[in-house]
Amino acid sequence: MKIITKTEELSAFCDKLAKHDFIVVDTEFMRDSTFYSKLCLIQASGPGMEAIIDPLADGIDLSPFLDLMMDEDITKVMHAARQDMEIFYALCDDVPSPLFDTQIAAMALGYGDSVGYMALVKGFLGVNLDKGARFTDWSRRPLSNKQLHYALGDVTHLRDIYPRMLAKLNELGRMDWVVEEMQGQLDPALYAFEPELAYKRLKIRNNKQDYLAALKACAAWRENEAQSRNVPRNRILKDDAIYALAQQLPRSREALSKMRGVPRGFERSKSADKLLSKLDTALKNKDSYAPPAPKVQHMPPNLGPTMDMLKTLLRLRSEYQDIAPRLIANASDIEQIAAFGSKAKVKALKGWRREVFGQDALNMLDGKIALMLEGREVVAKEI
Repeated sequence: MKIITKTEELSAFCDKLAKHDFIVVDTEFMRDSTFYSKLCLIQASGPGMEAIIDPLADGIDLSPFLDLMMDEDITKVMHAARQDMEIFYALCDDVPSPLFDTQIAAMALGYGDSVGYMALVKGFLGVNLDKGARFTDWSRRPLSNKQLHYALGDVTHLRDIYPRMLAKLNELGRMDWVVEEMQGQLDPALYAFEPELAYKRLKIRNNKQDYLAALKACAAWRENEAQSRNVPRNRILKDDAIYALAQQLPRSREALSKMRGVPRGFERSKSADKLLSKLDTALKNKDSYAPPAPKVQHMPPNLGPTMDMLKTLLRLRSEYQDIAPRLIANASDIEQIAAFGSKAKVKALKGWRREVFGQDALNMLDGKIALMLEGREVVAKEI
């Protein structure tokens, strides 16, 4: 097992990886008590080679590997890539691409929604993995051989699975489906944590301009505080307190001290002064600062039975194609189609999704397809 702790070793390893058109990457990190993930290990493999990179090793420079991650001629293969991509975005200030997420690809091959790594390895390779080292403190040194073997297995097995996945996707003509779905993972906005956009992670409970401006300001303040202190958002203030601040609009330390959800003594802190200042500025400039109120979409009544029928049709069509239903349409898509038919602006009515399900869904709404029983099996038939 190769464990890289020096920059020279890392550079030589990356030179070898760079000769291939793909690399398999995984990370181990800790985030229980921090805002940003603490990178503890990087596992990487390519055809005929693999290694563990220790980013906590004294003096190591990760630049050779980060350059490899940004090489657009090399596909980065990961499983459930979201958190790994977040880490590399923070290190590279850009999104690694191209990406091949084996969890997304598995959806197009009949492995269901969000298949786990163990199930994927079992399904493709017939190997039962020991996950005993999964919940461990990856920041401690030294790591045991059991931990290191577990970590390295995440990229060696995936290296064997990737070519098989490619062959199967191309055989079925579904590679374009997967590439399209993976584009969402390449949006920098997923990983940037822009404070002024932090309000989008919260539910908007009031459309008044004062509330919207205050919610945006309080969420931005909390995001800045969490990032600067490198602690989880809820260690600053919980979501319920942010909602209360936006509703009650405190303008003084005394008002803060009387609010539920705000820790006792917080009103005397410098952070409280920053919050009050941010809130005051936002409310004075609410016309330009407040985000637009969400558009209220008036849905037709009694959509439940129609949605149930469409969900059944989706299940039948996804089973027939042997793909995960969520790759075709989600619950929101189904609701939109039930309410607005062909005018629904959803992915399920475009491209390959329309061919697999969307057109049939519209035909069902038009009474051209019916669900019926054949024996004890539900089937969809044209009328």
